[in-house]
Amino acid sequence: MLTIFIKELNSYFSSLVAYITIVIFLTAMGLFLWIFPDTSILDYGYAGLDSLFNIAPYLFMFLIPAITMRSLAEEKKEGTFELLATKPLTDWQIVLGKYLAALALVIIAILPTVIYYYTVYHLGAVEGNVDAGAVIGSYIGLILLGAAYVAIGVFCSSITKNQIIAFAIAVFLSFFAFSGFDAISQLLALQKIDDVIINLGINHHYQAISRGVLDTRDLLYFLSLITVFLVLTKTILGGRKW
Repeated sequence: MLTIFIKELNSYFSSLVAYITIVIFLTAMGLFLWIFPDTSILDYGYAGLDSLFNIAPYLFMFLIPAITMRSLAEEKKEGTFELLATKPLTDWQIVLGKYLAALALVIIAILPTVIYYYTVYHLGAVEGNVDAGAVIGSYIGLILLGAAYVAIGVFCSSITKNQIIAFAIAVFLSFFAFSGFDAISQLLALQKIDDVIINLGINHHYQAISRGVLDTRDLLYFLSLITVFLVLTKTILGGRKW
């Protein structure tokens, strides 16, 4: 697994994938946080990073599928997956190696945004008047969100040889998992079970963690979601032996 992880991470940085992803993410976040008036921290009137954590999930819906779309689809298209499968590697080692490499890239993209917290910390009328607990919780939630999107993206890459199709399906599933259940819960016929439906979506648990409260139910939700998609990916790969 470590060999696959290193190989995949090196492939991201040996091409333009990693650099383009990081630059696009940081540039977009910078524009939303400091330039665009509707979301600018400077126009908020109080020190906080709410804009970052509200916008990042939607940026990740496109950036993470762009990272993961090639992870297995490209291997299948070029015929190198069969070669990889002949190595002394289990399906789980292949899946986890590729998953962790993509997740590492996402975390690397998130890390530079810590400078925004440092800036806001010193910009407040009262220096340090920032809810550190909420910020830490939001970063944990953002990493868990990224981990869930990566699991979805790797799964989508396993079901097709076409990277564009893998990208499109991953964007749709990520959007539906984040916002779809909230929309479904608003249907009149389902109002009696709206709380149950909302709990199925990522957004509810992400917002809960972003408030700085690390509830085991929210953590278990993300771990379960990640596990489900990784198991599905492993099952798809195992299907070649049927």
